[in-house]
Amino acid sequence: MPEDTKPEFPKNFLWGASVSAHQVEGGTHNQWTVWELAHAAELAKTAEKRLGWIPKWEEVKKQAEKPDNYISGKGIDHYNRYEEDFDFLGKLNLNAFRFGIEWSRIEPEEGVWNEEEFEHYRKYIHALKERGIEPVMNIWHWSMPTWFTDKGGFEKQANLKYFVRFVEKVGSQYGHMLRYIITLNEPNVYASFSYQLGLWPPQEKNAIKTVWVYWNLVRAHRQSYKALKHLNPKLHIGVASQLGNIQAKRPHNFFDELSTKVMRTAWNWWFLRRIRHQQDFIGINYYFTDYYTGLFKKKNPTQPVSDLGWYMEPEGLYPLMVRAWARYKKPIIVTENGVADAKDEYRRWWIEETIVAMERARSEGVNVVGYFHWSLLDNFEWSTGWWPRFGLVEVDRAHGMKRAIRPSSEWFAERIRKLSAPE
Repeated sequence: MPEDTKPEFPKNFLWGASVSAHQVEGGTHNQWTVWELAHAAELAKTAEKRLGWIPKWEEVKKQAEKPDNYISGKGIDHYNRYEEDFDFLGKLNLNAFRFGIEWSRIEPEEGVWNEEEFEHYRKYIHALKERGIEPVMNIWHWSMPTWFTDKGGFEKQANLKYFVRFVEKVGSQYGHMLRYIITLNEPNVYASFSYQLGLWPPQEKNAIKTVWVYWNLVRAHRQSYKALKHLNPKLHIGVASQLGNIQAKRPHNFFDELSTKVMRTAWNWWFLRRIRHQQDFIGINYYFTDYYTGLFKKKNPTQPVSDLGWYMEPEGLYPLMVRAWARYKKPIIVTENGVADAKDEYRRWWIEETIVAMERARSEGVNVVGYFHWSLLDNFEWSTGWWPRFGLVEVDRAHGMKRAIRPSSEWFAERIRKLSAPE
């Protein structure tokens, strides 16, 4: 798009970045940290079997085969260095920030509330607001206190009362300081990776449990929405859903089209349809375009791919926004969007194409109100560990967690400035 084209974005558009507490804070103790310590050696030993197919395997092999790669440990010390990190938001011309609140800090034991941690997150939110940054709180981003998962976590409907109690406590503490709250992050990813594929804790492969956990997360959101609205009716509440741009490899082929329709319904829309009356905006986390052929066989192009081997098609965000708008007529926030790119080869292109996709959608009447890049900082990528680099800001963990803005991010900052400039 020519640089002098009239901007499609209003002055109040949310230009932001995202993080999750467990991935950046360091010093957490939850079901994930317990699992990391128990499985780090195994993950290192099986790294080549799991990851040897990715094009950049030889470049990441050394790190991926070290057990330390799979332990979040001190994180990137965001818990202590958050003010320094928030200063990067201003340097990047961002006006919003999506962050996580760590349940295991707030309620380390059942019914025991940690007032010091409440105060920490209160200062955290104040520090954002003092900088003119819109705070967007994400309550649940997969990590949970061990006492909750010891009870069965979201496998049991009876346990939802503990989560809703936590949400009510968070809402009473911070609801008056916020305009936006995300209750759940990617419930479809959590249910499938933890209970269908067996890749994440508790590493089960049980179709019935997968569906049941997924359904309980629907209930958890509905109840949380009601509780938060009771505390503050003005809150804008939603879910960050992982949506895939799912396409038929061979258009008009019966089996390809059938697989595509089933996958779109199951992955993209099943959850959102069931909370359609309990959401004020649609949160879209977008990373994937997946092409299906035959009966549920995924066959993506081999180029271009990210460091994780994911096929990159950033413009695939456009049809998702159009479909979400057509279905729900709710404001859309791109709550996550980014690329694993340690050498910063593709990030500018990815962001540029994403901006074009949003401009195109907005020009067609889709009410896209915000964009949050994943991630502000290089962080811990769950069972993959430390080597994937998603950050707008590079973090050198080997040299005192030194932060540095990537060249693509400098370009992004300038692009935001031009898009936000008065006409």
